Amino acid sequence: MTQQFYVGIDNDNKGGLTHLGRMVRDAWVFGIIPDTETCEGWDGARMQGLYEKVYAAWEPYAHLPSRLPEELREKHAKLYAEAINAARADGWDAELGEDE
Repeated sequence: MTQQFYVGIDNDNKGGLTHLGRMVRDAWVFGIIPDTETCEGWDGARMQGLYEKVYAAWEPYAHLPSRLPEELREKHAKLYAEAINAARADGWDAELGEDE
């Protein structure tokens, strides 16, 4: 069995709008990791640890961006708007296909 490593948010599919890319962005929102950390080369155990920290950070807000304090909500909105715009410019389409 080979160990898998995360490619990093900058190399992730769909402009980093995958479940791992969203987790990295959320970690930026909450200040769990610096905004410059892409998590490139992180193994599964390290990504799992990040997931647990991000999950715990979301809990007081019921995992809803609308419940974040204004400063965090604005940071979340900015990071995700940038990601969506970049992904669309790269050909990403949010519409689900017939097989999805």
